[in-house]
Amino acid sequence: MKQDIHEYLAEFDDIPGTRVFTAARARKGYHLNQFAMSLMKPENRERWKAGERAYLDTWPLTEDQKLAVLARDYNRLLDLGGNIYFLSKIFSSDGIPFAEACSTMTDMTFPEYRQMMLDGGRSPEGNRSIKGGY
Repeated sequence: MKQDIHEYLAEFDDIPGTRVFTAARARKGYHLNQFAMSLMKPENRERWKAGERAYLDTWPLTEDQKLAVLARDYNRLLDLGGNIYFLSKIFSSDGIPFAEACSTMTDMTFPEYRQMMLDGGRSPEGNRSIKGGY
């Protein structure tokens, strides 16, 4: 039997601690991701650093997206349609390495996160299914 597309996409929400970047998320975060990509240009980074809120207000972002950017709440930004590779332009503009920014999305300090990654990453045990409990 062919699986309904909505059932299939709903399965992505059952992966603990993971946000799959779907077409729906891409649409939701289009302007957020475009803003982040704009930071690749030095003149835009200068405008951003001169006044973050003022620069954000030139983009058609939701207020939730703007507040999450200002708070550097990357988990919230992912929920609001952000793509981690686009969002990396924000923490790069802040001078923060990718791994350190990623550690802020966990319950670990940067040294703990770094060591966990050096040790091979998180165990899949207990991280496979929310509804299945494993």
